[in-house]
Amino acid sequence: MVVKRLKVKKFIALLVGVFILFVYLNNASFWVAPIGSAPVLIAHRGLSQDFDREGLTNDTCTAERMLPTPHDYLENTIPSMEAAFAYGADSVEYDLHPTVDGHFAVFHDWTIDCRTNGTGVTREQTWESLQALDIGYGYTADGGQTYPFRGKGVGMMPSLEEVLSTFPNRQFVINIKSGDPNEGVLLGDRLSALPRDRQSQMMVYGATQPISQIRERFPHIRTLWPQRLRHCLIRYIAVGWTGRVPSSCKGNMLLVPINVAPWLWGWPNRFLQRMDQIETRVFLVGDYQGEGFSQGFDDPERLKTLPSDYAGGIWTDRIDLIGPAVREGDMFD
Repeated sequence: MVVKRLKVKKFIALLVGVFILFVYLNNASFWVAPIGSAPVLIAHRGLSQDFDREGLTNDTCTAERMLPTPHDYLENTIPSMEAAFAYGADSVEYDLHPTVDGHFAVFHDWTIDCRTNGTGVTREQTWESLQALDIGYGYTADGGQTYPFRGKGVGMMPSLEEVLSTFPNRQFVINIKSGDPNEGVLLGDRLSALPRDRQSQMMVYGATQPISQIRERFPHIRTLWPQRLRHCLIRYIAVGWTGRVPSSCKGNMLLVPINVAPWLWGWPNRFLQRMDQIETRVFLVGDYQGEGFSQGFDDPERLKTLPSDYAGGIWTDRIDLIGPAVREGDMFD
C-alpha cells in the first residue's frame, strides 16, 4: 500500500513537472526572434509642452501647469508634428472634434477655455471661429505672471484635412474625444475617401460607441476602446499560457503599462509575435497606477530596463527625449 502511494505521488509530481515545463517552453521568449529591428515610436500629440501631473482631474487646465520646456512647440499643431517626426516618431497621435459646419478640428480639450482666448465647447464652434483663436493664449509656467505663447498660436489649430494633406505618407493615431456614435460615422466618411493603403496607416481609439462604428466599417484599421483593452489583457493573462489569444485582442492597438507587461505570457518576443499574427500592435506606456495610464513612456533611463531586443511600440509624451535615445542606440547602455 505504501509503495502504491509513493508511485502515485511520483506520478503526480511527474505530471506537475511536465506541465510546468510545457508552460515555460510554450511561453519562453528567448528562442523567438523579435518582430522588428527597433521599437516603433508614437509621439502623443506631437511635440508638446510638458506639465505638472500631480493631482490631475478631467477638469484640470494643464496649460496653466506648464513646466519649463526647452522648445516652443504647441501640441496638435502641424509644426509639432513635423518636429515629432524629425525626432524619430514613426507615428503621431492627435485628437479630433467635429465642428458645427462639418469639419474636424485637431485639438485636445473638450472646451476652448483653457488653452485659447475663446470660451465654449469645442464641438459647438464653427471652423472659422476656431481658426481665429490663439491656441497658445493660456500657457503659463509661473502661475500667470507670464504667458510666453500669447499671440504666437493664432490660426494654428489644424483641420483633419490639413494634417492628412501635409503628411500624405505618414502614420497617425486618431483619438475621437466624445462618446457620440455619430462622430465615428463622420470620421468614417472622411476615411472612406482615402485609398485602402492609406486607411491602413491609421489607428483610431476612444469611447466604445464611435470606435465600434469605425471597426465595423473598416476592419483593417486597428482600433481600441477601454473595455476592449481590459478584456484582451485580462483574458490573455488567464489563458495565454496555453498559447491561445482571446478574440478580443484581434486587430487592436494595445496600450500596455510597463509595470503590467512582465505579467503577460511570453513577454516580450513571444507575446509580440502572437499579437503580430492577429494584426495587433502593442505600445508601452507609463506605469499603471490604479486610475488609468499616468502618462507616456517618457524617461530615457527606463529604456535601459527593456529587453535588449525589444521591437514593440513605445507611446511617449517626450519624443524629443525618447526618439534620440532609441535611434542613437542608447537604450541598453
